[in-house]
Amino acid sequence: MRYTFMRFPSGKAKCVTLSYDDARKSDIRFSDLLQKYGLKCTFNVTGEKFRNPEHNLTADEIREYIIGRGHEVALHNYNHRASGTLRPIEGIREALDNRTELEQEFDMIIRGMAYPDSGIHNFENPDYSYEKVKNYLTELDVAYARHTATDNTFSLPTDWHNWKPTAHHDRENVLDLIDQFLKIDLSENMYIASRRSRLFYLWGHSFEFDNKNNWDHGEEVLKRLSGHDDIWYATNIEIYDYVKAFNSLIYSADGTKIYNPTLQTVWLDIDKKLYEIKSGETIKI
Repeated sequence: MRYTFMRFPSGKAKCVTLSYDDARKSDIRFSDLLQKYGLKCTFNVTGEKFRNPEHNLTADEIREYIIGRGHEVALHNYNHRASGTLRPIEGIREALDNRTELEQEFDMIIRGMAYPDSGIHNFENPDYSYEKVKNYLTELDVAYARHTATDNTFSLPTDWHNWKPTAHHDRENVLDLIDQFLKIDLSENMYIASRRSRLFYLWGHSFEFDNKNNWDHGEEVLKRLSGHDDIWYATNIEIYDYVKAFNSLIYSADGTKIYNPTLQTVWLDIDKKLYEIKSGETIKI
């Protein structure tokens, strides 16, 4: 009986991603640290009218320090309003206006999101529900939305519109949690049914390092996560697209042939043997 597990690009079994909110001026310093340690981050940006040019990044700064360095720009609702407090028509307007403005400004397609404020923690009206939020975000072609609740695990999401990160950077003993992640060894000796891929997802606001005067802690977190050959460093949307490509593979009835109809090369671990399937390729197991 075959066990098939997704592997990230180049056959790596672990992935690290970051997600930081509000596009504040402190993101410039944070971006410099990401550059220093070779990490990739998704930066979640509100509408221009909500942003204060004295405290928030300008469009040119977003181009230079985020887009120009290979990071992702994602939605954060136009007016930073919590989705759980909004009637669906308000939530639609918040997400759509946010997406339209950012796409026009940066001449790119933007598909990710992080819920702002209290997000989907609380729904103020019994007629509002997560399912309604998920439905309208799906209709707006928002591929995923990040929660603020953490799960302290290293699992990939089972619901892309309720994507819970592993930890906030100020979580107690976050460095111990990182060390726990780094020590996971998905080598051939691991019990075969436990060989699923692992993800460490860190979130926060870079201005929190200013507020708490603990940039040294932030740098230690990034340093601890960086530089590991068995880890793929990716943005949120890169992870989403890769997992979708893996889930799009087409198998023969007996599972001995696998066809990759996507534009991405996909890697698999099948019974502890690594396979690479290029775009348009069919392999035999």
